[in-house]
Amino acid sequence: METTITENQKNTGAFIHLSTFLKYFFPFANYIAPLLIWTFNKDKVFVDEHGKQAINFQLSTMVYTLLIALICLPFVIIFATDIIMLIENIDRNGGEFTINNIKNISGYLLLFGIAILLFFTLFVFELYAVITASIFASRGQLYQYPLCIPFIKTNHKNTI
Repeated sequence: METTITENQKNTGAFIHLSTFLKYFFPFANYIAPLLIWTFNKDKVFVDEHGKQAINFQLSTMVYTLLIALICLPFVIIFATDIIMLIENIDRNGGEFTINNIKNISGYLLLFGIAILLFFTLFVFELYAVITASIFASRGQLYQYPLCIPFIKTNHKNTI
């Protein structure tokens, strides 16, 4: 790594991480913004390392989100068919709602609650990790995201 890290490099490194929050304003900005900043500054080793880490973490987060969604997909399909059957039963019974119908639905509501909890946990984890990485970059330190899949190989071997 370079012997001196300039303030500009520290700020650029922090900005790469913070630019991932643009996804809340523009679709796919969490990939495009850090990629653009990293591409224009990858000749600086410190910025290059932070750029790779930020992009790897965003891709990892996407993989984890897709995994949670794929796990939940069969339950959503089954739940949709059960809701249709429930509505048909209520229609047939003249609008009466039985306890048995509620028992069938409550299991799915529990599964939806668990899925929402998983997505929320991933959201909080991402907030924590990106803010921590930004702080490390602004201090001139390297940071390795936890649970990050190395899509782009980095030179960083240990967390400082």
